[in-house]
Amino acid sequence: MKYCFGVDIGGTTVKLGLFTEDGSILEKWEIPSRTENHGVNVPTDIAEAILSKLSERGIDKADVLGVGLGVPGPITPDGTVMKCANLKWDIFNVNEKMSSLTGLKCIAANDANVAALGELWKGGAQGCKSIVFITLGTGVGGGIVIDGKIVHGIHGGGGEIGHIVVNPNETELCGCGCRGHLEQYASATGVVRLVKKALAETDEASSLRGNESITAKDIFDAAKAGDKLAAKAVDTMCRYLAQALSGVGATVDPEAYVIGGGVARAGSIITDTVKRYFDENNLNVLRNREFRLATLGNDAGMYGAAYLTL
Repeated sequence: MKYCFGVDIGGTTVKLGLFTEDGSILEKWEIPSRTENHGVNVPTDIAEAILSKLSERGIDKADVLGVGLGVPGPITPDGTVMKCANLKWDIFNVNEKMSSLTGLKCIAANDANVAALGELWKGGAQGCKSIVFITLGTGVGGGIVIDGKIVHGIHGGGGEIGHIVVNPNETELCGCGCRGHLEQYASATGVVRLVKKALAETDEASSLRGNESITAKDIFDAAKAGDKLAAKAVDTMCRYLAQALSGVGATVDPEAYVIGGGVARAGSIITDTVKRYFDENNLNVLRNREFRLATLGNDAGMYGAAYLTL
């Protein structure tokens, strides 16, 4: 039997999975991300965890196809990290570093990109070869897979869907320092911002009025219950998301769009609304694509990282 490891590196924890080559997960566990001293301990801690697991299970290195890693930042196709704020990493080649520490083949890619691969392999996009994956969480991430291969871009910036400009007239800043990016509308923080702005600028009745700690879930629940102010915010969010995906779709023409992340738990209210706006504003040849929900949750990165080794 052949094995592989999938490693999803986060700013707080590292998720590790031991897989068989057919995609069956044998075990998953976590270790803390020790980011002090420019994150120098993160690679060594991951290597130690992997080598310990091989020893514990009596697996020979010759039976390991490799180690795949998802990194929370831009990374070039050859494995060079172009700095990573969450891990306090500077520029270095992760593939080479991890291979030297483990004695195994190691392949790294951006975490959103590997999550896209995970959904393609064993999640909501099974059966597809080309997808656009969007994660709606605190921010908006993305990954593009065409014919089974990640679109990295020369500098690792491929798939950064959250930073497509959808409103050039926006006056507030995105977290990246620019204005009018999709992330300002379609993330959890973005849709909360839309609602708080509407509450402040209008006297429209809403079940959310007076709630000092509004969450994205509150907004979607209110919209489903018929709250018009919440519904308008959800509509605006989905319209901008459809606008961004229309541009991506006109460039790569995927089989399906897969939406994941915490906000996607709202379900079909997102996929149905986005699809409606998408089809209304697109060329006929680009319409009628599937809009699916991701199914792997927080494990998508591990699955996709493991898939890198195959």
